[in-house]
Amino acid sequence: MAGPDPARTRPADSSLPGRLVELTGDLIRARGENPGGTEAATVDVIARFAIAHGLLVHTAEAAAGRPNIIVTAPASPAAAALPAPSTAPASTSLPARTTAPASTPLPARGGRAARPGLLFLGHSDVVPAGPGWSGDPFEPRVTGDWLTGRGSSDMKGGLAAVLWALADAHASGQLLAPVSLAVTVDEEDLGTGIRHLVADGFGPHAGQQFSGCIVTEPTDLQIVTACRGDAYLEVQLSGIAAHSGRPADGRSAIIAAARLITLLMENQEHLDAHGHPLLGAGSWSPGIIAGGQGTSMVADACRVSIDRRRLPAEDAAQIASWLVAAAAEADITGDGIGLGVEVTMEMPGFITEPDAPLVTTLQAAAEAVTGSVPACTVWTAACDGGYIARDFEIPTLVCGPGSIGKQAHHVDESISITEMTTACRIYRQLIDALAR
Repeated sequence: MAGPDPARTRPADSSLPGRLVELTGDLIRARGENPGGTEAATVDVIARFAIAHGLLVHTAEAAAGRPNIIVTAPASPAAAALPAPSTAPASTSLPARTTAPASTPLPARGGRAARPGLLFLGHSDVVPAGPGWSGDPFEPRVTGDWLTGRGSSDMKGGLAAVLWALADAHASGQLLAPVSLAVTVDEEDLGTGIRHLVADGFGPHAGQQFSGCIVTEPTDLQIVTACRGDAYLEVQLSGIAAHSGRPADGRSAIIAAARLITLLMENQEHLDAHGHPLLGAGSWSPGIIAGGQGTSMVADACRVSIDRRRLPAEDAAQIASWLVAAAAEADITGDGIGLGVEVTMEMPGFITEPDAPLVTTLQAAAEAVTGSVPACTVWTAACDGGYIARDFEIPTLVCGPGSIGKQAHHVDESISITEMTTACRIYRQLIDALAR
């Protein structure tokens, strides 16, 4: 991929920080706490902005009242008549959609672009605000260079940066390929939105070629080239109730759960010893345990909710099957103790080679804006981008404003206005490199 020409770096726009603050503030006010299923107001803000700036909008409900949205800056009509450049990057076509979703179709606009497009990916939900805030978590406030509000860093500041980059690129009238932002619901919980987006085949964009996907999660504008995946496992243990004065007459599901957790911690030692050279090891983390009916009774049921961070090659269903088999081999189950495992959420991991064309092009875009090349790193977190990489084989990176460790999911979450502005300009440079 050819990098952006530093001589074409866009001049500083003194109004951009204010415009980003205004749009991010509107997105924060729209709330979207999850669990809760209330992303529709955030999607409405995105749609209104997109329509006001001449961008195309496609929505499709991933669940009742929970719409995914795709915003697109289309290629100019003249693009269809131009031959693909000899230096065009490798790209992947989305598969044709087999079923038509209930959605707003994109109008026909010109022809199929001669060059592959560029995809940005984000999510509209935020984690619950929780207690302890110094002010209303959904009333944005500016202090110096910092904009505070739930979702500011994860990831409404990143969404605002992409939207303004798309609006500016569209206004230029020089796009030779479409540039899209897909925003999913339910990223912070069960991944309903991304699974629908994949099953839907990107709706009206089925068959579109994309040279790369940039996930705008907060990375301090570092380039994340690899992520671990994740899976939620719901483990149900059954036992036999009895009077606690004669515990041997029963079979305690709580004791079985304790033994199961010990088994997982022992397996963690094996995972740590066989980690991936880039991503490290997968990990077990029991998050919720609940069981029993009373102190004077042997517990006949216990539920354990487990987070299992996984490597890209690991399969969630196979992990669940291993858990059932390992519990039986350790004699945790049987003799009155039963065990069932359900995978309630899975998110694939991904790896993009650090020297891949998408990486070097994004580095060049950042250097054109900031004068320095951002570091490449890996994430122990997970994101929706794993689905794009796995199911569509589109090169995928994570790069966005804000801090995943210091701000996202924290009380008084905030984002640097300067960093948001820089992100917007980097995205705009990247669009120039790949779609002009």
